[in-house]
Amino acid sequence: MTIQLYCFGESGHSYKAALALELSGLDWEPVYIDFFNGETRTPQYRENVNEMGEAPVLVDGDVKLTQSAILQDYISEKSGKFDGKDKAEAREILRWQIWDNHKLSSFAGICRFMMNFLPENKRSDEVIAFLQGRLAGSYDILNKHLEGRDWIVGDSVSNADLTCCGYLFYEEPFGFDRAQWPNIDRWLSNIQALPGWKHPYDLMPGSPADRGL
Repeated sequence: MTIQLYCFGESGHSYKAALALELSGLDWEPVYIDFFNGETRTPQYRENVNEMGEAPVLVDGDVKLTQSAILQDYISEKSGKFDGKDKAEAREILRWQIWDNHKLSSFAGICRFMMNFLPENKRSDEVIAFLQGRLAGSYDILNKHLEGRDWIVGDSVSNADLTCCGYLFYEEPFGFDRAQWPNIDRWLSNIQALPGWKHPYDLMPGSPADRGL
């Protein structure tokens, strides 16, 4: 049975699951969420797809899952990939997934949305500066951790890598220039070199170009 991933191209959290699916070799297909026209805020979406009004959502037969880290865990269970070679690595991967969702992707997603997808008169320079300051600290942590490492945990790509890269391949400005962080830049190149890697806008339907941005 084909796994369905409710997603849209601009969503870095969706990208984490979509990239894991694509690299896992599992049979899957994207189901487009019309986020920018308010689909996730509709009663139909919240009653039938995700009560939290968020993306991504994975549907595999009778299984329906939300939250990207949970989706990655399920993909690992199905494919036997990305979850570490032992319990110690699995815990370390989970540690980085939690860190990313709290310290990296959450700030990156909000900052990118505010800088690129909100009308200019609704943007706050003070909030953007605050978010970029927090992000700079997170980039520094990740860059230092990657010194002498090809991957965040262990000797191969894992869910730690697939979660932390979620927003870092997008070109829209949000205060991240990978060239300023050489270890992150090298690590992102390692991910791009994986067989089957695709850019978010090539992997999932929906992009700013569709809305004339």
